[in-house]
Amino acid sequence: MKVVLQRSGNASVTVDGEVTGAIRKGYVLLVGITHDDTEQDADYIAKKVAGLRLWEDEEGKMNRSIDEVEGEILSVSQFTLYGDVRKGRRPSFIEAARPDKAEPIWNYFNEALREQGLTVETGVFGAMMDVSLVNDGPVTIIIESK
Repeated sequence: MKVVLQRSGNASVTVDGEVTGAIRKGYVLLVGITHDDTEQDADYIAKKVAGLRLWEDEEGKMNRSIDEVEGEILSVSQFTLYGDVRKGRRPSFIEAARPDKAEPIWNYFNEALREQGLTVETGVFGAMMDVSLVNDGPVTIIIESK
């Protein structure tokens, strides 16, 4: 499982002109799932996301977690994180899990984040989405479970 985390001042996801998820301050998580990912991978990343200290304290150091700043999560499924561009000019997505495998793990991951006490908004699995965000910092972190 691979997650690209972007610290955001605000963010939203729109599908067919309708906002399906929006947050104020928090993290936008672009979530990729591969064939051998399990609920344990989702649990690991959910705990890591909840515990990361990526927000400034009074001294300007990244020392506060998302719950300490009352941040929210916007989770977006993104199979293209497993795109392989080593050969040719068109990506291969054979490392991305098929939707029947990926969607349940993505849903489980979002619930695992909620169990960490976080507010979670989402995109729509498998839909063409417009993601809008203000990258705060910018701070971007890649988290992998393997």
